[in-house]
Amino acid sequence: MTFGPSEVLLIGAGVLSLGILISLFRILLGPTSADRVVAMDTINTLVVGLMIALGAFYRQVVFIDIAIVYAILSFVTTIFIARYMEQSREKGGSD
Repeated sequence: MTFGPSEVLLIGAGVLSLGILISLFRILLGPTSADRVVAMDTINTLVVGLMIALGAFYRQVVFIDIAIVYAILSFVTTIFIARYMEQSREKGGSD
């Protein structure tokens, strides 16, 4: 049985979607804020991959452009959250 490019892209999109669902469980279950931040960063990375796969499937460059902007914004957001958590830990906050 051979798969064409369209089927491979759809299977890949399904696998990425499954990874997003698994990461959502990590966000809900925690137990720490750091676990939730890492899970959110994982979801952001998987969403970028999903956008690229869908852009290739639909042959639309706009998906790739949006994925690049989304990746930059999610990286900056993760850095800000990590800094906030580090500062709150230095001040004696929990988690």
